[in-house]
Amino acid sequence: MVAFNHTIVWSTDQKKGAAFLAEMLGRPAPVTFGRFDVVQLDNGVSLDFATAEGPVQMQHFAFLISEAEFDAAFARIKAQGLEYWADPMRKRAGEINHNDGGRGVYFPGPDGHLLEVITRPYGGG
Repeated sequence: MVAFNHTIVWSTDQKKGAAFLAEMLGRPAPVTFGRFDVVQLDNGVSLDFATAEGPVQMQHFAFLISEAEFDAAFARIKAQGLEYWADPMRKRAGEINHNDGGRGVYFPGPDGHLLEVITRPYGGG
């Protein structure tokens, strides 16, 4: 068996980055583990935020969520006045996508990471 367990998310301010993601996804507050601020997901995977000593390179993180969780996350995106896009190239601003019969949207994290929430896995419909 091979299962994804965790990844490090480099940030200019790990507490800010972890708190932002937890809030946007409706997750419990991050917990501290060693030098990391950890956001735990329902499938046992964690995102371990750490402060980088140099520039932070943009990464993409996609989260599969329920329709109700999408509604809540999308409301938080709009309430914070964040830009959002229907596509990863960020050409369809102010839109969501309906790929594979679900809904999806991309939005920026505090360090420029491109975050995505989807209700159906791509290729699943």
